[in-house]
Amino acid sequence: MPNDVPHFVVLENASNLRDLGGYPAGGGRHTKFGRVFRAPALVALSPADEAAIAALGIKITCDFRGERESEALPVILPGARVEKLPIEPSVGGGLRDILRTGLADGDVTPAHMFELLREAYEAYALTNFTRYRSLFALLGSEENLPLLFHCSAGKDRTGFGAALLLTALGVPWDDVMQDYLATNALWRREIAQNFEMPDPILNTLLSAHEGLLTAAFAAIRREYGSVDAYLSQAIALTDRARENLRARLTE
Repeated sequence: MPNDVPHFVVLENASNLRDLGGYPAGGGRHTKFGRVFRAPALVALSPADEAAIAALGIKITCDFRGERESEALPVILPGARVEKLPIEPSVGGGLRDILRTGLADGDVTPAHMFELLREAYEAYALTNFTRYRSLFALLGSEENLPLLFHCSAGKDRTGFGAALLLTALGVPWDDVMQDYLATNALWRREIAQNFEMPDPILNTLLSAHEGLLTAAFAAIRREYGSVDAYLSQAIALTDRARENLRARLTE
């Protein structure tokens, strides 16, 4: 893992906003800084936060939250157009809905919560791939960059999207995983303040787990044979488009 990544933007009222630049991408190349950012829902920002984000020059904000999530807490960043790419909580996308589902049986455990999250991750890959296809399509146009994508925590829906993008750019799996797990160190869990549940279950819910991302990519290989086939068929990323993306987002 390079020493200068993950490169995060320090904010007063939010955390886990990161630049996806700096990762090795094969052939002596690295992902470019200042092109693609990942984040949680950036709400309740201070004036200093707004100034720091405005300095990034973001043109497009892709919101993976469900419709009710995004309506309840709109994310409006200076100078950025919002593209809604909703992954609805009905497939396990929203943390509160996963929590509600788990508590319904009266006997939720950390293992149960992990299983709910695993099902959600497989759904990101196999049910909600059109949302990620739209993300890649937006990334394919220079006029849309810099681009930021986010969900609520910047952990799950966003984490899978970042992993998929870095993989498509040729970043080695160990670095992809380290970027994903960095949420555990960088995210201050701002959205967790109203959750009332035992700490072991809460920690399972609000942590990034290696097994979850591994399960999502295992589901891809099971259904499509390879990640390359998935990128081609599900994400509609042709060889030419992939090379153009690599040329645009790596150096």
